[in-house]
Amino acid sequence: MPAIKIVTKPPGPKARKIVSETKEVLSPSIGRFYPLVVESAHDCLVRDVDGNQYIDLNSGIAVLNVGSTNEKVIQATSEQMKKFFHYSYTDFYYENINKLAEKLIEIYPGAKSGPKSKKQVFYGNSGTEAIEAAIKLARYNTKRQRLIAYTGSFHGRTMGSLSLTSSKPTQVKGFAPFVPGVEHVPYPYCYRCPLKLEYPSCGMACIDYIQEQYFDKYLPPEEVAAFFLEPIQGEGGYVVPPEDYFKELFKRFGKYGILFVDDEVQSGNGRTGKWFAIEHFGVVPDMITTAKALSAGLPLGALISRADLMTWQPGSHASTFGGNPVAAAAALATLSFIEENHLLENAAKQGEYLMKIFSEWKEKYEIVGDVRGKGLMIGIEIVKDKRSKAYGSEEASKIVDMSWKKGVLLITCGRSTLRIAPPLTITRELLDEALSVMESAISEVNKEARWESSARSRKK
Repeated sequence: MPAIKIVTKPPGPKARKIVSETKEVLSPSIGRFYPLVVESAHDCLVRDVDGNQYIDLNSGIAVLNVGSTNEKVIQATSEQMKKFFHYSYTDFYYENINKLAEKLIEIYPGAKSGPKSKKQVFYGNSGTEAIEAAIKLARYNTKRQRLIAYTGSFHGRTMGSLSLTSSKPTQVKGFAPFVPGVEHVPYPYCYRCPLKLEYPSCGMACIDYIQEQYFDKYLPPEEVAAFFLEPIQGEGGYVVPPEDYFKELFKRFGKYGILFVDDEVQSGNGRTGKWFAIEHFGVVPDMITTAKALSAGLPLGALISRADLMTWQPGSHASTFGGNPVAAAAALATLSFIEENHLLENAAKQGEYLMKIFSEWKEKYEIVGDVRGKGLMIGIEIVKDKRSKAYGSEEASKIVDMSWKKGVLLITCGRSTLRIAPPLTITRELLDEALSVMESAISEVNKEARWESSARSRKK
């Protein structure tokens, strides 16, 4: 029996009414992909207020790794809510945040013994708060002020994290001046190399570029507190660097005493088939930030750091709601569910299957320019045509809209990349049903693009 059920052409009348009301009472700063109005959601299926049912391929922007309304999470949070909702961890003590910290430390990549193996955790409410904490801790510990981030990066929207962010002009327009001392360097986006070179013949010239154009000219490396990185860029387009890129980066610039802060807000908690995406690249960062899928949709962010870097004093940084006991209960249940149900393995298995299918689409359709990803964090970059690689923003939007109206929830990232990030619980059967809808949309848009290209050629 099909999981998709479209009983009213979306958006239906109830959805249209709520969308109209939303425009009156909520801030216009919130952007949305299409007028989906959610009524309920369970595991990988979402139902709207008009009775339509969809297959979820975006997980609420990579938050619902264990699916919506996960029973283990519901039970854990219900039991905690019967005890107490809140009693600020910045002023008092309770147990479950210690247990969660122990689990986060346990799954932190790298050796479990040695002088730098001990870790400690700071809690906030979100990914952007975890990044803010990392900025403050890096500066506090190193007594340095400069920071490095990548072009195409997204680290959040509060002023410190926004100063590191550079994925879309609309995210930063009108908010300058930003936190001083931040430099942006080219990300290894090999499909669209910023240096117009090709890997591997380039010899990873983008790393040389940082040394030659920054450190050798105006950015003394001994003044840099931290290098913020996404092992796989999220909002920038689900961009995956070469396998050996981070090893070379850490080797070249670790000697300067620069701390490496790994932003796993979107890529962590099993999304790529490993607890953290950085594990695919064979390096160990000094700090990791995590949020989103950590607590299955409840507000929680965490900074996990080498304990020897946690040199700040009581009162130097805190958060009233950070480490909320209900959110912590949800996080413990989430991590336990991932382990018990082998979701890391499922993410890797289903991701491999999807990459095979998408690679076939790349050969089949002119508008599919690039396919990249790890586990269930996959990007399909849509282009006008393969030769020019011109961004297919309109085409990608059409595919997303058509897929939604036919029962599959997709969103984009970057300029024109389809973002594939279903719950880690997704089955092959649901994927096949969703893929049929997606391919139908891509095929239709591909035909339109080829017709328009042919028409332009005839006019010439």
